[in-house]
Amino acid sequence: MSGVSFENVSIVYPGATRPSVDGLDLEIADGEFLVLVGPSGCGKSTILRSLAGLEPVAAGRIRIGGDDVTGKEPKERDIAMVFQNYALYPHYTVRENMGFALKLAKKPKSEIAERVKFAAEMLDLEPYLDRKPKELSGGQRQRVAMGRAIVRNPQVFLMDEPLSNLDAKLRVATRAQIAKLQRELDTTMIYVTHDQVEAMTMGDRVAVLKDGRLQQVDSPRELYDNPTNAFVAGFIGSPAMNLFDAGVVDGAVDLDGIRVPVPSGARERVTIGVRPEHLRLVSGDDEGMHATVDLVEELGADSYLHCSAPDGHPLVYRAESADHPVKGDRVRFRAEEGRVRFFDAETGERLR
Repeated sequence: MSGVSFENVSIVYPGATRPSVDGLDLEIADGEFLVLVGPSGCGKSTILRSLAGLEPVAAGRIRIGGDDVTGKEPKERDIAMVFQNYALYPHYTVRENMGFALKLAKKPKSEIAERVKFAAEMLDLEPYLDRKPKELSGGQRQRVAMGRAIVRNPQVFLMDEPLSNLDAKLRVATRAQIAKLQRELDTTMIYVTHDQVEAMTMGDRVAVLKDGRLQQVDSPRELYDNPTNAFVAGFIGSPAMNLFDAGVVDGAVDLDGIRVPVPSGARERVTIGVRPEHLRLVSGDDEGMHATVDLVEELGADSYLHCSAPDGHPLVYRAESADHPVKGDRVRFRAEEGRVRFFDAETGERLR
C-alpha cells in the first residue's frame, strides 16, 4: 500500500504572517494520480516538499502507506521527486544520471543496468543512454529526470511543475506520456502545476488550493460542473466561468430584464456564474443580456467572443459555428436553463 494522507497539516515559514499551508486534510489513494493546482503562492509546492521531507511540518501528521513519516528524513520516505529544472548532473551520461541513486545505495551493477534499461525502454531513451544532458533537448532531459525517478521504484512519485520549461507543443506530448506512465507503473503520483488545463487533463482527482487552504478536491468533471465556491468556479475552466454580482429582490435577480430565481437562503447580493458554452445568442424580440463584441478568438473548431456588458463587465461566449458575430457587433445572450450557478457574494460559497 502506498496511499498518502495529510492530517490537519500546517506549515509556517519563519517570519511569515500566515501559514503557507493551513490545516490540510487530504487522502490520496494507493495508485492514484492526484494533481495539486492553484495560483502562485497557494502552497502547492510547499505541500509536495513537506511530503518529501524537505520542509518541516508545524502541526499535523503525514503518512505514506500508513506509516507516520512526519519527522523522518527524506531518504527514509521511499519517494522520488522530479523537479522543474531537471537537476541532472552535466558531466554524467544519461545512463549514469538514471542509475546514480542506485549506485549511492550500493545496488549490484547488474541490477542497476537492468532497472536503467527498463526505464529507458519505457521512456524511449535507449538511443541516448551514452549522451550527456547538454546533447539532449528539453523534452529528452525531462524524460531522463523521470527515468531517474522510475529506476528507484518508489512508493510515491512527486512531480513539481516538471513541464513548465517546455514549449506548448512539447508540453502536450509530455503530459500525455506522464499520464500513460503512471497507468503503466500503477504507482501513487502527486503532480504540482499552476496550469489548470494540465490539471484537468492528467489527474484522476484535482485538489484546488488558495492561500494555503484546500478549496475542493474532486474529479475534473465534478470540479468543472459543480464548483464548491466562486474561486474554484473562476479558476477551473479555459476560458474561465463568467462571474458577476447582482442584487436579490423578491427571491430573484434581474439580468438585464430577465428575472432568474435564486436558491433559498440567498442574501442581498449573489455572484452569478455561467460557462461560456452555456450562453446562447438570442435574436428578434427575445429578451437577453446586452453586450458588445470586443474581440473574436478563432481557435479552429470553436470561437470565443470576448464581450463587454453595458456596465463594462466582461463576458465570454463560445461559438461552435463559423457563422458568428464579429468585432463591434451588439449581441444579446441568454443562459441555458439549469446551467447558472449561484454563490454568496460575501463568502463565495456555492448556494444550492
